[in-house]
Amino acid sequence: MRIRSAAVAASAACLAVSLAACGDSGSSSSTTTDAQSSAPKSCPTAEPTGDTTPQWTLKGDTGSTSVTAATADAAPKIEVSTPFSVSDTQVKTLTTGSGDTVSDSATVSVCYVGVDGRTGKMFDSAYQRGVAAQFPLQGVVAGFRKAIAGQKVGSNVGVAMTSADGYPEGNPEAGINKGDTLIFAITILDAQ
Repeated sequence: MRIRSAAVAASAACLAVSLAACGDSGSSSSTTTDAQSSAPKSCPTAEPTGDTTPQWTLKGDTGSTSVTAATADAAPKIEVSTPFSVSDTQVKTLTTGSGDTVSDSATVSVCYVGVDGRTGKMFDSAYQRGVAAQFPLQGVVAGFRKAIAGQKVGSNVGVAMTSADGYPEGNPEAGINKGDTLIFAITILDAQ
């Protein structure tokens, strides 16, 4: 089990880099000097309770998915009836934050979990790592950018993205095949 966990962690780290397209070189375009604002933000690692009600249920071209937003204490929950696929990327605001609107050129700090619609299996999770990811929106897959740009900081967002908006040729390291629909639950922590 430890070997498998290590392999999954290594694969997740690779995917996080792929997701961000190596756009975060450690430098920040922020003019904030507060040391805490540049410190990595945390993501809740606790599993959601069994009695959660989904904020979004989506019937796909095949299969279906339901997404429950993260809370301050628990990670989000994505359930999938496989195989799940969509022909158009769908974005749903699960809860609306009270912060500024995120521009399409912002650098964001987010917690997220990704699930492959073909298998119903999680392939990456900042929640599992407990640390938010930070990257420029111009350096991520189109579906992720579509989900975040225009939202308010503090929002929880769900997205079911087509392969064209995710990984058109797949991502073998993450177990994503060519043509796979991806589902993400995202919490937007900050935008600069």
